[in-house]
Amino acid sequence: MKVKKLAPNFILCSLLTMTVLPAVGGDETSATPASAANWPQFRGAFARGVADGALPAEWDAASGKNIKWKTPIPGLGLSSPIVWGNRVFVTTCISGKDDSELRVGLYGNIAPVEDDTVHQWGVYCLDKDTGKVLWEQTAHEGAPAVKRHTKSSHANSTPATDGTHVVAFFGSEGLYCYSMAGKQLWKKDFGVLDAGYYKVPEAQWEYASSPIIHQGKVIVQCDVQGDSFVAALDVKTGKEIWRKKRDEVPTWSTPTVHEDADRKQVIFNGYRHIGGYDLESGKELWWMEGGGDIPVPTPIVAHDLIYITNAHGGAAPLYAIHPTATGSITLEENTLTNQHIAWSYARRGTYMQTPIVYGDHLYACRDNGVMTCFDAKKGTVLKSVRLGSGRTGFTASPVAGDDKVFFSSEEGDIYVISAGSKPRLIAVNKMNEVCMATPAISDGALIIRTQHHLFCIQQ
Repeated sequence: MKVKKLAPNFILCSLLTMTVLPAVGGDETSATPASAANWPQFRGAFARGVADGALPAEWDAASGKNIKWKTPIPGLGLSSPIVWGNRVFVTTCISGKDDSELRVGLYGNIAPVEDDTVHQWGVYCLDKDTGKVLWEQTAHEGAPAVKRHTKSSHANSTPATDGTHVVAFFGSEGLYCYSMAGKQLWKKDFGVLDAGYYKVPEAQWEYASSPIIHQGKVIVQCDVQGDSFVAALDVKTGKEIWRKKRDEVPTWSTPTVHEDADRKQVIFNGYRHIGGYDLESGKELWWMEGGGDIPVPTPIVAHDLIYITNAHGGAAPLYAIHPTATGSITLEENTLTNQHIAWSYARRGTYMQTPIVYGDHLYACRDNGVMTCFDAKKGTVLKSVRLGSGRTGFTASPVAGDDKVFFSSEEGDIYVISAGSKPRLIAVNKMNEVCMATPAISDGALIIRTQHHLFCIQQ
């Protein structure tokens, strides 16, 4: 198989030797991964962020303690790694400039980065056991159609796989589908997808919603400056199955699918339009408005409740919604519950991070590192813990396993918290690089993306 190089000066010669890849199992229409080793989309199956298996509490990137492998990834990409079987997939974008101009921390500057050089958007496939690059493909080359925020990249969207297809979304540069061996199967051009602050349209921040695959459908959420929509495409061909317009401001949230005996629905976060849509037809099932006007977190489902949060603009709600919700479920003024909303808070939601439910507890961490543990069923606040100094930003979403919850700071410190009603700090592990991507978990290993590398951490 001929592989197109993303960067001619990228030194990985010993890692780029092509090998015959083993056959891949897994039904392309499967609703769940074929094994616990798989982490097929942003935050794993259904964005739950939880995996079984023993996980290390401590490691050291400098000395190599519990570091199984470390592989450089060129360019700048804030997408998260995904895993299927023995393969790890990640996306990136290489600028024509040497300085990527990535700025982290707690600040309010909304101006985008000025860089109209020729970029390369690419997909990497690595061996999970060794970290060797098995293949790489350039999806698109050219000047970016939309600018990015200083805390963003042109490869924000996490890829998704069903064990047969790998889809990678690069916003205005298109949606691409590859085989597991790296052959491009189809691509879809949605035109310019301009995501930024709706009150200041010139503040372009770049697209970030990740695609998901469920029962042969690729689901995308394209909330942008004008002509927002959500859609389902055939994963084999890229043909649209349905598309629904949305009266919505730009969002950066990834959708979630939920199935029960009564319905199959796709759940979308939003500001004007949080809602559930029928998986097969796209018909709206329920909807609500209000909350934070820059929605980023992904909806998650646990304990027969849909948890949705967003923030910015004076509001930071956290909702626990019954999956049976129908019609308009918007809360009346000065109320926190109704027949469709089991419990909610007006000011305890999160801005960037997707919360996580692990066992009977929901953990939600704000940008400044204040993490709150809730009773997931009742909504009772159990304990709050400060991670970091209060001056450190937290963007990546937490993941959990082995009675531990892992939170990544932008500066590259991974905070390990004990799970339970009284969480406590167990360890702080330094990656020594900026870390803004959510980790993946597979076979007892944490796969963590930093600004320049992909790490596999295993005891």
